[in-house]
Amino acid sequence: MWRMYLTALMWGFNWTAVKVLLATSSPWTLRAAGLIGGAMLLAAFTRASGQSLAIPRAAWHHVVVAGMLNVACFNLFSTFAQLAMPASRAAILAFTMPFWATLFGWLFLDETVDRRRAVALAIGALGIMILSSAFWSQIAGGHLPLGLVYVMAAAITWAAGTVYLKAHRIAAAPLALATWQVAVAAVAVTLGAVLFETPHFDISTPTLTAAFVYHVIFPQAFAYVLWFGLIQRVSAATASIGTLLVPVVGVIGAMLFLGEQPTAADFAGCALLFIAVQTDQVLRSKPAPA
Repeated sequence: MWRMYLTALMWGFNWTAVKVLLATSSPWTLRAAGLIGGAMLLAAFTRASGQSLAIPRAAWHHVVVAGMLNVACFNLFSTFAQLAMPASRAAILAFTMPFWATLFGWLFLDETVDRRRAVALAIGALGIMILSSAFWSQIAGGHLPLGLVYVMAAAITWAAGTVYLKAHRIAAAPLALATWQVAVAAVAVTLGAVLFETPHFDISTPTLTAAFVYHVIFPQAFAYVLWFGLIQRVSAATASIGTLLVPVVGVIGAMLFLGEQPTAADFAGCALLFIAVQTDQVLRSKPAPA
């Protein structure tokens, strides 16, 4: 499952890169620029590798829906979440996604939540609860933080897109699927930038340039190729459980590059998320219990 680990590494450090870029760029414009760059890079790589960008005509509406859910909505909601809370907290809470994906997979794909997956999810849920403890007092007081709304919307839309794509099994290469979904999102987000904000984009310093180059090449291009290839090979629940590694990397990145100081709860929660992924991977290789 090397795809899972490499994808988690790329997406984890992307939370730090986006947080840095948001200091000088407006959110819609930043995401539009990143998605346009990612789509162009994916298209160029696909053509250079001799693979086809063709999508069956009957499947185009599925590509559009999946692109909006998997890429456009997730990118936008996660960006606004980072404007409302620390990058490490946003990264952590976005990855309630596996629990939504498991629920949707059970409801719409008849995927079985067997003992091995239930154990992994239970450990992951405990990790998420510990990591989200900073919001407990606000919720207990009857307040729903806007950042929490954004980050939960990011998790739910991504989970829905993953299950939607799994359900319709589009007969196209992973590179083609990744390219067109990112392209659909780029068009939608660019339109939003024109309608909803005064565009502002600044990568004038070496740090900003490096952050943007990383953001385009790895999270918005290569990681999506790996992700869409992964969900064609394994169940939606198994693929999504692997994403629990992303907040672990996200917390490390925020600590190293943004100066955010993880608490004991952060370390405990991240350890539990890592154990959850390893539990799923180790038990998945053994015969399922009767």
